[in-house]
Amino acid sequence: MDRPTPLEPLDETWERALCIVAHPDDMEFGAAAAVARWTGQGKWVGYTMVTSGEAGIDALAPGDCRAVREAEQVESGRIVGVDVVDFLHQPDGVLEYGVPLRRLLAEQVRRHRPDVVVTGNFRETWGGRNLNQADHVAVGRAVVDAVRDAGNRWVFGEQLTGQGGDLEPWGGVREVWAFGSPESTHAVDTTDTFDAGVASLEAHGAYIDGLGWADWDAREFLEGMARPTGQRLGVALAAPFEVFPMGWGD
Repeated sequence: MDRPTPLEPLDETWERALCIVAHPDDMEFGAAAAVARWTGQGKWVGYTMVTSGEAGIDALAPGDCRAVREAEQVESGRIVGVDVVDFLHQPDGVLEYGVPLRRLLAEQVRRHRPDVVVTGNFRETWGGRNLNQADHVAVGRAVVDAVRDAGNRWVFGEQLTGQGGDLEPWGGVREVWAFGSPESTHAVDTTDTFDAGVASLEAHGAYIDGLGWADWDAREFLEGMARPTGQRLGVALAAPFEVFPMGWGD
């Protein structure tokens, strides 16, 4: 039997990371333990939720659901050391890749000026035949382009000081990292912060209850990815990432 391809450790010589995902709970289904590791190192990590997940609970009308899910995400972030959580209030379930979404995300990058941007898997599948969700694909694709847009003063210039806005171009993002990608080549050791990641996912109680998954266990679910990823990194538990360099010629 072929052995799984080893994973390389992520470069953690950075100070600021911005995590941009489609929905509340996206970070917690695989990357929150990594966030806890980074905030524990004294790094700044911020969250941007493109939607508020208002279409995610069948038994709750979108207006009621939005309030519940935003509150759960703020608490979930607090558990892993994140105290900046922005909601862009785009429509859940029907996000479209394109210039309007790139504009919104470029503004976030320019505002927070991160060294690294984290997003979720935006490949067509999670590996095998499990199709990815359309919002994840749209957001991930837009993130990669928006990071480049953010550094170009001639793109979305209305955001910039002197042209109607209050921002400056930001071309300082080294890499975009997509967690959970079936094309992951890197990983981060989450052995010491795994419990915080579990608690962060459990904070989405209303959403998880609304899914109706009988006997579902957050720890068991997260271990299902973290243990085999850890084996590929040479540690007990880890989170996988696909790395997209943002430098010219990379």
